[in-house]
Amino acid sequence: MMQPTTHLPHGDRPAKTLATLVQSFGTWLDRRRLGLCCGVLLAIEATIFLFLVAGTHGWIVPIEHATTTDFASFYAAGKLANAGTPQLAYDQAAHYAMEQAVTAPGIEYQFFNYPPVYLILCAALAQLPYLVAFVAFIAVTLLLYLAVARHILDDRSGTALLALLSFPMVFWTIGLGQNAFLTAALFGLATLWIDCRPLVAGLLFGLLCYKPHFGLLVPIALAAGGYWRSFAAAAVSAGALMLGSLLLFGWETWHGFFVTAGASHAVYESGRILFAGFANPFGAVRLVGGPVAVAYAVQGAAMLFAAALVFTVWRYRLSLPIRAATLAAASVVAAPVAIFYDLMLGTIAACWLMHDENHPISPIEKTFFTAMTLLLFDVRHLGEAWHLPIAATASIGLLAITASRALRELVQQDPAWNLVRFWGKRYAT
Repeated sequence: MMQPTTHLPHGDRPAKTLATLVQSFGTWLDRRRLGLCCGVLLAIEATIFLFLVAGTHGWIVPIEHATTTDFASFYAAGKLANAGTPQLAYDQAAHYAMEQAVTAPGIEYQFFNYPPVYLILCAALAQLPYLVAFVAFIAVTLLLYLAVARHILDDRSGTALLALLSFPMVFWTIGLGQNAFLTAALFGLATLWIDCRPLVAGLLFGLLCYKPHFGLLVPIALAAGGYWRSFAAAAVSAGALMLGSLLLFGWETWHGFFVTAGASHAVYESGRILFAGFANPFGAVRLVGGPVAVAYAVQGAAMLFAAALVFTVWRYRLSLPIRAATLAAASVVAAPVAIFYDLMLGTIAACWLMHDENHPISPIEKTFFTAMTLLLFDVRHLGEAWHLPIAATASIGLLAITASRALRELVQQDPAWNLVRFWGKRYAT
């Protein structure tokens, strides 16, 4: 007797096909193929990077306008500090004049919105010639980041190194001369030592005060988890840096920073920095045409969700990989200002997820990480052309993955969380 044929509803067929493709891809992308693919991607990125460097310096064809990097902003601020006028780092005219003096006339202005504690590092770098300072800063912070990331992964293999180096934000950070390696390394090392060396971890968290918007959720995590020694150490570390910068540079410099910080929202609202380059919900809303008020409302809601998630995960003392990944991923989403290169902090979350032995990486997670890596290769141009918030999708997707893993672990600890998991699956369906 012939068996009746079961027909899937028409709307379910694409979903079934997509699920099959994702499962097949996850199975195909084993460790050996991952290393090979990352090696090829790294070679392509390095070739393009060298071509762009040669092009922007006029080594291939003459250039009409001088180009520069974000590092010029740091170096110029350090020069002004060494000259005894640190407050002028927050005077756009004086700062721009110094940027041109240390690079070339006619460059595009690079803002300096960092607190005076960052001037301490900038002033030290400005003691060196510009190119030497640039290379030293990037090389040291990159090596520090790689050491921390590989320690989190507990993997010193060539495959792990290739995977870390082939992430597109590595080349963006190098090319722009940004401090994303330093931020990721400090954050990653603090999470590594939070259980075994809580005082040192707290001190490291405190050092992030040079980029305070990425430390918004740290006090919540430490207080929720009962890490009071780390909490106190972070406060002492940040306070010492603030006091030291006040003694070195004076109140006028701090006043200049507060004035600049108070007016900086106009820069981020206006599109002076491409909305496609934002890695948070605010930029995503603005990129798709949403008004400023809506963008702030969405960002505020994202911050509340991120804070609640971090509080819950740390309050329940979930496993270190889940706690650390949640804090790192949530910090990117919650930050009022997060640019695509700040996704380097997201790699710390990704490394902790890979380290999580209780939850092996799933095919859908492999597919997500692969797709984001490829799309982030040209994040600004693709984002602008397609009106697609690629960087924000990467950070929000990463947070969703960590939240999903956290929920599974919460259910194991407290069955009452099964209700949340049930409604979450029902809503997703």
